[in-house]
Amino acid sequence: MKNLILTVALLAGLCSSSWGQKLLIDASTAEGKALSEITEQQDAARKQTMLEAFLTTYPKSSQAGWVYGQLQSIYLQGKQYDKVLEAGEKALAGGADSVDLAYNNLKAAEAMNDPDSVAKWSAETSRLARKVEQSTQPLDDDTKARIDYAKQMDTYSEYSIYATMLKTTDPAKIIALVEPLEQRNPKSEYLSKSYGMYLNALRKTGQDDKAGAAAEKEADRDPNNEDVLLIAADYNMQRQNQDKALVYATKLSEVMQAKTKPAELGDADWEKKKETLLGASYWIQGVVYSGQKNYAQADKTLREALPLIKGDSQMLGVGLFHLGVADYELGKSTKKRALLRDALKFSQQSAAIKSPLQAQALANVKAISRQVGGR
Repeated sequence: MKNLILTVALLAGLCSSSWGQKLLIDASTAEGKALSEITEQQDAARKQTMLEAFLTTYPKSSQAGWVYGQLQSIYLQGKQYDKVLEAGEKALAGGADSVDLAYNNLKAAEAMNDPDSVAKWSAETSRLARKVEQSTQPLDDDTKARIDYAKQMDTYSEYSIYATMLKTTDPAKIIALVEPLEQRNPKSEYLSKSYGMYLNALRKTGQDDKAGAAAEKEADRDPNNEDVLLIAADYNMQRQNQDKALVYATKLSEVMQAKTKPAELGDADWEKKKETLLGASYWIQGVVYSGQKNYAQADKTLREALPLIKGDSQMLGVGLFHLGVADYELGKSTKKRALLRDALKFSQQSAAIKSPLQAQALANVKAISRQVGGR
């Protein structure tokens, strides 16, 4: 990601370059003379005034696109972002199709932290970049360089969606950012990075079924995406699709055990995320195994989950309940009183936590106590 940002930053200096709209000057006309004077002007403030005056005098000039492009770059440097967008809009509406115009508008939208505008100009930058990429011109060195530049603009347009999404808290806007990106490039690396937040945004807006279906589809495409695996596992567990929930949860624990820290996360954030996702994966496996009466596996995975889910009272209460059940059944079948004592201990701990299974845990405490001579 850092390399992409650096490359784009270097290439940004090429905006309004010879790859933009060509400037054609007829020096025999007043319009041409005005353009010549503009190109010779070195003072940025004076040049801006001259460019703006030119558009007032020659609003229908065939060179208006070039003039708007020049103004757009000046506005961008001066952080006049509304004017950047206006200049870009007018240039493109007038028939100019330079990717630089759309890219400059994208940079302005980013600076304004406007997700709607970022989505719009990311799509337009990509469209114009792909138009260049699909060029059928003879591939001389200049054309190859131009195509390479366009490809990097296209990639940056995808990164822009991801970077904006990270700063966005409105779930509806997150959805509006990600879905167009998925449509234009389902294989984008930035789509994969964005998908966890996108699925959570769907769930926050009450679209649980859509989130679940999307998670399963994305898990098939990218089976090592931990955020997607968690949502797919949870979705199937909630709908009693226990076998599928177990598959996704097991895969999630395998992924988290093998995965190295992503560059964009700090050590503390990564450890917290790893602990949370491993805890959830073991918990789901344990609860499912308990429901399937596979008590040995339930005991193993729930014991692994306990230290990782201690901060979530709901998960802890349910996990302790199922661990109590598993150890009780194992204790009965193996005649091991130590397991029965563990069953009592875990059931007591579950009964002390408010959860959907608290009442049942209390009943289990009484039943197990009679067998192990407890209090």
